[in-house]
Formats: sequence, structure tokens, C-alpha cells
Amino acid sequence: MSQRATQFTVVAAPPAVLFHVVTDFEHYLDWVSELKKIEVMARDDEGRATDVEFRAAAFGRSTTYVLHYDYSAAPGALTWHQSAGDLTSVLNGGYRFDEVEGGTRVTYELEVELLVPIPAFVRARAASRIQTQALRELKARAEGLT
Repeated sequence: MSQRATQFTVVAAPPAVLFHVVTDFEHYLDWVSELKKIEVMARDDEGRATDVEFRAAAFGRSTTYVLHYDYSAAPGALTWHQSAGDLTSVLNGGYRFDEVEGGTRVTYELEVELLVPIPAFVRARAASRIQTQALRELKARAEGLT
């Protein structure tokens, strides 16, 4: 069974800066603390990364997964779905960027399903931790660029 969660934060930066940060995969290692390696595996006709392989710390070990990115709602949103993974069978999600007074409301949706069954409360806590950390780091990166 998958775990779904949604969190948001307000960032003192315009939506365009946030979209740039989340699509600048070559610089993720500069600001995403849990990542150990990242490789863009495929790009679309516009040069945007469509398939990206990540190696990250998770549950006290390393995990490798590939995400396929969808730019159909760009630049207001970026979504993805997992196409391969060694610890997760589902790792789907997206960012939505809504301009608000003083910056951008960033909404982060995430759906996670592990290959190994674990209690629901542990899955919920893990999803929440992933989102909280990701939003904190995204906020710091984007505000640091403006």
C-alpha cells in the first residue's frame, strides 16, 4: 500500500526561480543533503532532463531510483513518476508553484510505496520527513539565489 502526503511552504522567491532550481538537476548535489549521486539519463527535444537516476540515503542505507519528469504543466508545476527503483516500487510526486504576496507557495505532493512492507505509521513518518527536508532545502536554495 502506498503512502500519500502533501506539504507546502512559502518561499521568498518568484515561481520562475523555484522552477529553475528544481529542474537544474546538475546542481542538486549542491543543496540536497541526502543525495549521493545524480545522473541525467535522457533529455527531451528542448534539452530538459526527462529521466534522472538518483542515489540517496534512505532508511539507513543507499537506494537507487530513476524518475521520469513531465513538463506539461511547466513552469507552474513539475511532476514525476518512478520508472525504476531498488527500495521503492512507487515514488511519484510533483511540485506546484503558485505566486502569492511576498513570493511563491510551493506545494509538494508525494506518493511512496516500499518494496518491503513496513507499518503505516513508519511510512507516514518517512514521507513527511522526506517532504519537510526537501521543502526546507528548496527554500534555502531558492532564497539564496534571489
